[in-house]
Amino acid sequence: MVKVKARGSESLDQLLKRFKKACEKEGLTRELKRVAFYEKPSVIRSRKTRQSLKRKMQATIMNKTGGL
Repeated sequence: MVKVKARGSESLDQLLKRFKKACEKEGLTRELKRVAFYEKPSVIRSRKTRQSLKRKMQATIMNKTGGL
């Protein structure tokens, strides 16, 4: 859950902008879009394949670099 506290005399527009940025960083907007619209099974499979490849690549890089 994303929480944003108002800083001093921060305007509502600035607070809303920070909230949107936090939601984007958390991945909530992408998840909402994914759930809101129908995805064909082939698109779901390709997305999951891309995600697994990304995880494998990151694990390979972490192993080669020593885990930074």
